[in-house]
Amino acid sequence: MSLFGSDALKGRKIAIIATDGFEQSELEKPKKYLEGEGAETHVISLKSGSIKGWDEKDWGDKVSVDKVIGDVRVADYDALVLPGGQMNPDVLRTEAAVISFIGEFVRSGKPVAAICHGPWTLIEADVVRGKKLTSWPSLKTDIKNAGATWVDETVVVDGNLITSRNPQDIPNFNEKIKEALVKEKAHA
Repeated sequence: MSLFGSDALKGRKIAIIATDGFEQSELEKPKKYLEGEGAETHVISLKSGSIKGWDEKDWGDKVSVDKVIGDVRVADYDALVLPGGQMNPDVLRTEAAVISFIGEFVRSGKPVAAICHGPWTLIEADVVRGKKLTSWPSLKTDIKNAGATWVDETVVVDGNLITSRNPQDIPNFNEKIKEALVKEKAHA
């Protein structure tokens, strides 16, 4: 057990898909939390090197990319995290390899967690029909048009989908990701 977390997620690998313009806190806080619980995280992007965050109203810090989308397989990961920010998912939803990976991940039954504008990629992957989700409020109509029910709640879990609205929801979002992984590990 570490000083700041636990080993609850030891041996678990988490994929975090993002590109330039991700909301800084929505990538960094879940990453730090999950690593503190013993998980290994990989930031996956469209290109190697680093990607630049968006920190509320201006460009933020760079984050190192661990893998590019063409080099990863769903089988290599136990969960997927999709940070928001307006630019990040808007770019990612136009990338066929990303959408294919997300769709396959959701269909695998493993936990998929999307926050803020992150659900845009779930909509593009056509995996929200009949589900209950939350998001940044501006996605409400998009989610409804994709056949899902939108609710204004801190965090919503429907099957293997975990969704949250904004950076203030991150603590609850993180807890639900951990719960899903602990539950999945118990059934493995």
